[in-house]
Parts: sequence; C-alpha cells; structure tokens
Amino acid sequence: MKVNNKSYRAIWVEGSTVCMIEQNLLPFEFKIHRCNSVDETCHAIKTMIVRGAGSIGAAGGYAMLQAIWENKNAGNLYSELEIAKQKIDSTRPTAVNLFYATNRVLEASKVSKEFAISEAYAIADECVEQSKKIGVFGNELIKDGYKIETHCNAGWLALVDYGSALSPIYTAFETGKKNIFVFVDETRPRLQGMRLTAWELQQQGVPHAIIPDNAGAFYMSKGEVDIMITGADRIATNGDTANKIGTLEKAIAAKYYGIPFYIAAPSSTFDLNTKTGNEIIIEERDEEEVLYFYGKNKENKFENIFISNPGSRAKNPAFDVTPAELITGFITEKGIIKPNEEEIKKLLTQ
Repeated sequence: MKVNNKSYRAIWVEGSTVCMIEQNLLPFEFKIHRCNSVDETCHAIKTMIVRGAGSIGAAGGYAMLQAIWENKNAGNLYSELEIAKQKIDSTRPTAVNLFYATNRVLEASKVSKEFAISEAYAIADECVEQSKKIGVFGNELIKDGYKIETHCNAGWLALVDYGSALSPIYTAFETGKKNIFVFVDETRPRLQGMRLTAWELQQQGVPHAIIPDNAGAFYMSKGEVDIMITGADRIATNGDTANKIGTLEKAIAAKYYGIPFYIAAPSSTFDLNTKTGNEIIIEERDEEEVLYFYGKNKENKFENIFISNPGSRAKNPAFDVTPAELITGFITEKGIIKPNEEEIKKLLTQ
C-alpha cells in the first residue's frame, strides 16, 4: 500500500536488519523502526511496534532468520533455533501466526540452512498474496452503497500488505464502481481503530468515520450498518475466534439486528491444535494502557495522560473469543466458508 504516494509493506528485511513501520507513533509520525538482532525484533513484537496477526507472523519468521544469522555453532542449527523459538513465541501468546511462523522455520532447518532461510522470507510473501485474495473474495459480499463496520486494525499494517478485514474494502473501493462507507470502531484501550485503521483509510482515500466503541449497536439499530468485517488472531477448529477485545460485543449486536458478521483471515490463522475457544490463551496486558491515554499534546509532543480515578486498578484483556454461532462466515484466501469444523478442516487440506 502507499504512504505519501510511496509503496510500503508493514515489515521487510534490508540486509541483516528487520525493518518495520513503527505503529505506536501512528498517525502522528511515520517512522521506520530497525531491528538488528533477535532480541530487538522480539522487543518490537512485545511492545507492539509491529502488531496484527500476519505482521506478527512475518516478524516471527524474520526473527528466526536473524537467529540463523546469529548462530555461531553451524553444526547445531536446530538446537539454536529451538532456543530462539522459545524466546520469540513468548512475546505474544494469543496470535497463532507467530507460532506458525517460528515452527515453520524450525522444521525447515531439519532439511537445510538454506531451506530455513527461504521459508523465513516466504512467510511474509505468502501473507501478502493471501491478503490480496481475501480482498477478491470479500469484495463479492460488498454491494454498492454498503456501510461497513470494522473493529481494531486488520489492514495492511496488520498483515504485511492489503490486510484481511480491510482488503475487501480496498478492493471494493478501487473498482470505482461501489460507493462505500466505513464505520471505524475506536478500539480501546490502544485505539488501533481510530489511529491505524482511520489512518490507512485516509491514505487510500476511502470514506470513513471514527465511532466510539459503544456506538456500534446504535448505528446497527438505525439500519446504518450493512455488514461487519473484522480480522482474527486465532481461529479454533470449531470456528470460535479470538480477536481484539470488543469483537464479541459487536458480534452479539450484529446477531440481534440481523447484520452479517464476517471474519477475514488467512488459513495460517486457523489452529487445528486448538479445539474450541475455551483453549485459547488470552493475553493480559499492562493496566496502564487502560489508565492512561498516549498521544500528542498541544505542544506537539508525545505524552502519557492519566485519565482515571487515582488509586483504582484496571483489567486489560487484549482479546475476547467470539463463538462460531455468531459468525456468518470466514473470508479466506481460498474462498468464503461456514464457521464449522468440517469446512475448516476442508480448507486446510486444500
């Protein structure tokens, strides 16, 4: 996608450096963050400099690539990568794409160092191609005049390029034949919707408006929302889906008002090792993300502002799980499927 008429991916490699767009500074500053070691890339994942299921997966693959380059014991690469994998996997416990990527590179190292390196690069490239195809299939669901609601950021920042939930929106808009509008949930507490999704849509010229998280049901009740599309961080075998906290509330409201609720995700987000949503580990993040707002003040300087009652504590689950029965379907790079075990297993064996 383009920023100021120049094409970028959310994450890429230059030489031995992993480069990524610093998402914590958006939309106020556009800055490239550079990681020169496995530890630095792990820090970037943990602190959400890079975020979103697909981009986290790409970062995990690239971190394993750095571990290959850093390996001093050429005769024991697999053991060294096992250690690196444990470190990388511990950065974010919910997004399955991270474990998919690190395991893929680790298994490839059994064949050869060269194969492991090629797999590390391939993970990001495949994410881009999958995201593009998700846009093609998802576009079929969007009619002229549709108003679409989305939650969090599942655009190109989150999936290396194109995105998952936003990819159908971009495809529909770029045809020039569909007049569409996007309701962007602000997505508390880190505000990925109002900061990242809104910024992306503005860069591409897509009409949109930011709405408070608790306004979604209001617009649904007024007939203002035709379809809701979100991304996913992990999809269990039965179709239960973990996504950014607040997604469950939107799915419940959409079900009540008869609005189609779709999850857009590449096949790497489906996890056959997780049978139901009850098995998904939900990441608990620092309470300061709830108690403070981070942004720019009137002097155009970044500042953390305390916004809550002094002395009160906060709980900060990063994700919730939407049961399969609330989901209309999954938009994947192989087509649109129903949210059940049979369809999911069929998808993953195609």
